[in-house]
Amino acid sequence: MNHLNEFFSDDNGYDLEEKELATRIKECKNYFENGQAFLYIDEIEETIQLCIDYDFIEDGLELVDSALKIEPFNPDLWQFKGVFHNNTFEFEDAYLCFDKAMSFNPNDAETLINKSIAEDNLNMFDEAVESLEKALNIEPNNEEVYFNLGIMFEKKDKYREAAAYFEKAVEADPSYAEAWYELGYCYETENRLSDSLNAYEKYLDSEPNSFNGWYNKGIAHIKLEEYNEAVNCFELSIALKDDFSSSWFNCGFAFFKQGFLLKAVEYFNSAFELDPADETISYSLGQVYEELGEPLNAIKCYSKAIKLDPEYYEAYLARGYCLLSLNKHNYALRDFNSAITISNDIEAISAKADAEFSSGNISKSIEGYKQIIQEDQENFHAWQKLAYAEIKLGNFNDGINALNKCINLKPQNASSYYGKAKINFILSRTQEAIDCLKSAFELDPETKNDFAREYPDVKMSKLFIKLLEDK
Repeated sequence: MNHLNEFFSDDNGYDLEEKELATRIKECKNYFENGQAFLYIDEIEETIQLCIDYDFIEDGLELVDSALKIEPFNPDLWQFKGVFHNNTFEFEDAYLCFDKAMSFNPNDAETLINKSIAEDNLNMFDEAVESLEKALNIEPNNEEVYFNLGIMFEKKDKYREAAAYFEKAVEADPSYAEAWYELGYCYETENRLSDSLNAYEKYLDSEPNSFNGWYNKGIAHIKLEEYNEAVNCFELSIALKDDFSSSWFNCGFAFFKQGFLLKAVEYFNSAFELDPADETISYSLGQVYEELGEPLNAIKCYSKAIKLDPEYYEAYLARGYCLLSLNKHNYALRDFNSAITISNDIEAISAKADAEFSSGNISKSIEGYKQIIQEDQENFHAWQKLAYAEIKLGNFNDGINALNKCINLKPQNASSYYGKAKINFILSRTQEAIDCLKSAFELDPETKNDFAREYPDVKMSKLFIKLLEDK
């Protein structure tokens, strides 16, 4: 009769075909039927382990239940049964099995690791950590324990604590590829980008064909604004898995940031072909078309993004700005109103107010700027726009008051003084106008050129010459 060890390689690794494993399972079942199971219990346990490794859950559970009838106090069998339940997401049953195994052998680190998995999935975080800490007391250099602790804290978004455990894992086993991968992610999230790159490089030394590894390394390069290096990583990721839309998308983004706009269009389009339900791709493609000076194509892309996500606030704003650039004021206002409905924030209100101003609805634009100021009294640009709107309506004193607020907020801004000078000229307040012009010229000499272009007759007047002499 053949025995299981005939299927083992010299290094005790397994390389079985499913048909071979099925043969072993049938053989073990025969042991039970023939009353020989006790004689071959070691081979039965090895077969159960293979069922775990090859995901033969139903057969594995049948074997382990039969074996437990013979050896009900065998901790390994209870652990096997718990693992099967873990693998089928029956975590309460798994927890009970691991408890049973621990009652027979309380100092088994592997059982504690598996028990922690069940506890974690039962939202028993503290108990899971306690199980893993007990495992560490038994095996202080067990890299798997450190790794599992890292995963648990990572899932809780406690990346600093998680990184500390992954560091211990790679210290115990420098070739632990999965730990280097997770360490890279934790470092990246903690903005330790150079450390993140080093960790991903260690991972890729062991797993050079991991498309995810190259992708994550590319993301770290993007965060470091190393766009050429990012492109290289994403290209490798695409070469390994050409249907991974995220690599196409982020490669397009890296091209975009380098100013290679046509390459960005190509890669964003490839990403969209792979994932046509991702509204972010359409939105990003729209931004590239804006940079290319193609607002109509940009509008089409933003419209696709909005169709995919009717609550896409940024897409409404972007499409509104494009429409405004094409003098489609009413359509732009409609988009800005949609954006305000989704998120009544300052940017949307400001965009609508600007559109109202451009379309000649000055009073409505004033309402918008005042609404922004009511929420943010220190908003220089809102005060400045309010001033111009008030001036446009002929409310000169209100315009001066708004410009005075601008001067208080930014005393070194020449345009506020220049704006006040123009109003004072209109109101025949010559001395005040001259004083404001002096301040504007001192802060920004280029203002003199603006003044000469806007007031060519005044440029050669005695008033202007006197102003220069007094300066």
